[in-house]
Amino acid sequence: MKKLFSLVMTALAACTMQAQNIQLHYDFGRNIYTGEEAGRSKVTITLEQFKADKWGSWFYFVDVDLSRHFTESAYTEISREFNLGKQSPFAAHVEFDGGLSRTMSFQQAALAGFAYNGHTADFSKTWSVQLLYKQYFKSYDYTHSYASAQLTGVWGLNFLNNKLRFSGFIDFWRGEKANNHGCLVILSEPQLWYNITEHFSVGTEWEFSNNFVYNTDPESTKTFFWNPTVAVKWNF
Repeated sequence: MKKLFSLVMTALAACTMQAQNIQLHYDFGRNIYTGEEAGRSKVTITLEQFKADKWGSWFYFVDVDLSRHFTESAYTEISREFNLGKQSPFAAHVEFDGGLSRTMSFQQAALAGFAYNGHTADFSKTWSVQLLYKQYFKSYDYTHSYASAQLTGVWGLNFLNNKLRFSGFIDFWRGEKANNHGCLVILSEPQLWYNITEHFSVGTEWEFSNNFVYNTDPESTKTFFWNPTVAVKWNF
């Protein structure tokens, strides 16, 4: 999984100025796409934290992919938002994305732009829309730096007296194929959680993507993938 399923407004839904959780996901993608995703990790640990202050908020997450014998990779995104006025729903947004794996580095990227954040009076429904400039950097031999743009939507909905939570994000950005031709990349990771206690939740994440997953089957031209997980989460 790639991403900030919560981000700023999702964490606010818990009516707190600080939130941290750790998740354990078992991924079925490699079982569904035995050729195209032959090397996909089955287990991912995600640590994420949100913290608000008088200037805005911080958010980060780290995804650690595990195999039976190795830590395969660690990917992180860290973002900062600065409120544009005390009562304004608009904020300036800056972000860094990147990480390492056993065999290579993820292509690093820096993002900057603006966010529009909102919520209902009781914070049971939250949303954020971000329009960002995205700059990729040369990270390994067969990559190069290039400019892009990204549109992100984030949501969080609570149901059944906060026992059920539906949250997630969707990203649209300009990527590049191996032949350097541009392409539209779409990534969405909706999550559904059942809160057994204040701290412990069980749930699932469904990753939908197009032009995002690296296809390991040279005979396949497939670009769209659906990767579901089963997961547990501990809220600190």
